Amino acid sequence: MLTNRKVVVGVTGGIAAYKAAELVRQLARLGASIRVIMTPAAMEFITPLTFETLTGHPVLTGLFPHEQGGGTVHIEWARWAECLVICPATANTIARAAHGFADNALTTTLLATTAPILFCPAMNRQMYANPLYQQNEKRLFEHGWSVVAPGSGELACGEVGEGRLAEIPEIVEAVRRLLSRKHDYQGRRVLVTAGPTHEPLDPVRYLGNRSTGKMGYALAEMAALRGAGVTLVTGPSHERPFSGIKVVRVTTAAEMSEAVQHHLPDCDLLFMAAAVSDYRPAAVAAQKIKKGEEEIILPLTRTEDILRSAGLSKGGRTHVGFSVETGEEIPASLCKLEEKNLDMIVVNNPLEPGAGFAVDTNIITLLRRGRDPEKWPQMSKQEVADRLLTAVLEWEKEKSL
Repeated sequence: MLTNRKVVVGVTGGIAAYKAAELVRQLARLGASIRVIMTPAAMEFITPLTFETLTGHPVLTGLFPHEQGGGTVHIEWARWAECLVICPATANTIARAAHGFADNALTTTLLATTAPILFCPAMNRQMYANPLYQQNEKRLFEHGWSVVAPGSGELACGEVGEGRLAEIPEIVEAVRRLLSRKHDYQGRRVLVTAGPTHEPLDPVRYLGNRSTGKMGYALAEMAALRGAGVTLVTGPSHERPFSGIKVVRVTTAAEMSEAVQHHLPDCDLLFMAAAVSDYRPAAVAAQKIKKGEEEIILPLTRTEDILRSAGLSKGGRTHVGFSVETGEEIPASLCKLEEKNLDMIVVNNPLEPGAGFAVDTNIITLLRRGRDPEKWPQMSKQEVADRLLTAVLEWEKEKSL
């Protein structure tokens, strides 16, 4: 619920502006107190009266609304807001916000607020793909602001592709996450590993796995949002790291091991979410291996067990491992919990629908020393990450008693 939480919704001039009315309605149903700011272009698509009816408040449409107290209303609203949501966010408004323009009621309020800001882009697919737009969106992240990525589908122009406004429930959930931010990790130093490793076979091939890094990136993001200083050691991934996180990119298990050993002494919490290859080719061919008539026998050798090595010098640090199993998950993971000197281990089976690699949700079982296995329902990976961070704090509190 969002009872009495103060949300300012900024509506800009795109065809998706009509969907902002549904966003306001759903936020209001959750108990939020809402005020709406509209750009002049937004009023070409939907009227202020719609939002006044839904919110019970006047709509701010200009910098000098005499009926609302003159030219400082945007400052008062900027201070009032606990969260600002720009829905839809056009390419024009994102460009102006990214570069600090303050030429209408909305952009001036954005510049004046200290509340978290969430942008919900919606535009033509070519506009969305344009490098200039992508640079502007990147600047939003650099400012510490959040973005709900647009979906893919049929657009108002008749084309099909990325640029469609994210679904309203997804935006509502993003608002809830922003408003539930805690700062209970302030001063903590967290090391997260993510993604796969690629072990070269020849100049064009490698051994790898299906990990995309989504779970590790979600952990790094949520830890940063809760105030931690985060170092993310990531294998090859297309995921976008959250603003303010120190990112160390690696390719092989050996490179990941070296990076973890280097950064671990400066951290007090390790999340080993990476899917590290257990084996690598015993020898790397200097040239591409040619296809022949005969079968090839490929000798493999073990890679270093990074988590086991980290456990040898654990000290007072908290270590959380991840275990991907497709059968007998709990017994196998309990062995890992002991062998690798872990405090807890996160278990999931990628064969279970809604869990595993390359999906935005996960279904996990959390194992902690001396506790019964705890099965969690299907959640977004951000939600799983947030609950894991809370579970770590609870575990550490128990250990200190």
